[in-house]
Amino acid sequence: MTSEFVKAKCKKCKNEQVVFLKASTKVVCLVCSEPILELTGGKANLLADSLGSV
Repeated sequence: MTSEFVKAKCKKCKNEQVVFLKASTKVVCLVCSEPILELTGGKANLLADSLGSV
């Protein structure tokens, strides 16, 4: 089974944080406010680098 949570690394500041791939609200980096996920109405598009599922 695959996890809906992934560890993402911000492309701008290299901050790592865990995000939910089916988010319904805008997800931004906690350090620099760069967008991490692009909402699509279902599974979101990851704009940051994925470091694997959690």
